[in-house]
Amino acid sequence: MAAFSACVLNKAFMKPVLALVGRPNVGKSTLFNRLTKSRDAIVADFAGLTRDRHYGNGKQGKHEYIVIDTGGFEPTAESGIYKEMAKQTRQAVAEADVVIFVVDARGGLSAQDHDIAKYLRRLGKPCVLVANKAEGMTEGAQLGEFYELGLGEVHPVSAAHGQGIRSLVDLALAPLNLGDEDEADEEESPGVIKLAVAGRPNVGKSTLINTWLGEERLVAYDQPGTTRDAISVPFERNGQKFELIDTAGLRRKGKVFEAIEKFSVVKTLQAIESSHVVLLLIDATQGVTDQDAHIAGYILESGRAVVLAINKWDAVDDYQRQTVQRSIETRLAFLKFANIHFISAQKRQGLGPLWTSIAKAYAAANRKMSTPVLTRLLQQAVQFQSPKRAGMFRPKMRYAHQGGMNPPVIVIHGNSLEHVPDSYKRYLEGWFRKEFDLVGTPMRIEFKTSDNPYADKE
Repeated sequence: MAAFSACVLNKAFMKPVLALVGRPNVGKSTLFNRLTKSRDAIVADFAGLTRDRHYGNGKQGKHEYIVIDTGGFEPTAESGIYKEMAKQTRQAVAEADVVIFVVDARGGLSAQDHDIAKYLRRLGKPCVLVANKAEGMTEGAQLGEFYELGLGEVHPVSAAHGQGIRSLVDLALAPLNLGDEDEADEEESPGVIKLAVAGRPNVGKSTLINTWLGEERLVAYDQPGTTRDAISVPFERNGQKFELIDTAGLRRKGKVFEAIEKFSVVKTLQAIESSHVVLLLIDATQGVTDQDAHIAGYILESGRAVVLAINKWDAVDDYQRQTVQRSIETRLAFLKFANIHFISAQKRQGLGPLWTSIAKAYAAANRKMSTPVLTRLLQQAVQFQSPKRAGMFRPKMRYAHQGGMNPPVIVIHGNSLEHVPDSYKRYLEGWFRKEFDLVGTPMRIEFKTSDNPYADKE
């Protein structure tokens, strides 16, 4: 069995991270909504742990990025809620590639702005100074006082009105030399399944990873880097090559491998984005928490294939097992297409079937579906149960074809399809899933209505 040396995950596969920092009420949240756009909104708000740190997706042109919104920052706070908020902001800055320091163009410069600027200068991380609420202002005397912060050029924007946002994103991404994302895709090794192990801290990710490494006797080592680096450990099992994307961070200590549990939301989101399949690990002793549901929701939003593993199953009694199963059915109902395994990583119980489900989920996500078969299935589904009439019109579905893979996308053409209800869409999804055995992967169904050639005629 071949073994491969570990390597740091290529940063080209990971979204750059922009952190919004500033004192309270300067418009950071408004700017966050502009950068992520309303359709992306907040995609990972982890209750309890990241109360004052919100994460969202943004895209400009070909480049995608992650934005972190933080609470008001007081670097000198020594107690109380402000100390906790400062701690959250420092973590966001540590995770970021570029810091966007937001000041209030109308409120003017404050002593707190000076404290934040001093902290950022000491870090030496790329920083963009943004004067928000600058609608109607010029770059003259009204903004001149902000040059005292020693962070270079002041860039006026209006988050409320959307002014200067595009140039701000270009400026923030410029130091990262992102290049062409299409080139990164070509570098992927064919036939290798990228597997990300995701989950909350202390759910057993490190134990599971160490068990796998011990079984496969792989050589892995920790590459020095920033806090956002993920470790990629390639290995082979039964002739299939895998690439394990570890969000916990692997450390070599002599011949003993240890996984250090460092919970970083950014690293988890980036690992999910970089993977083909995500193994979502849940602690049976705690059940399905809000954080588990948020991570699961992000996996679904990203369109990644997923396998659920309930760890520490040996540590709970029958009553707790029933409670966990009910919580999965209610809180993770949107992942009902995924296989569920009850395991014990510490005792190496139930780990074999995991690999079968991982391979099956990967195959389903990349399933090829021919147009004739899809159209035939569509006609059978409609014949069995037609969509309801909407007013004077009944949606008429003519043919279907595949619009993409990973996740599978099925495009259905016809007339008046904008009236198809979500319930019928779910009915069609179940019909296609059963025929093509799409287990472990989300899927998308898109409707395209043909134009009426007589619409413009009297």
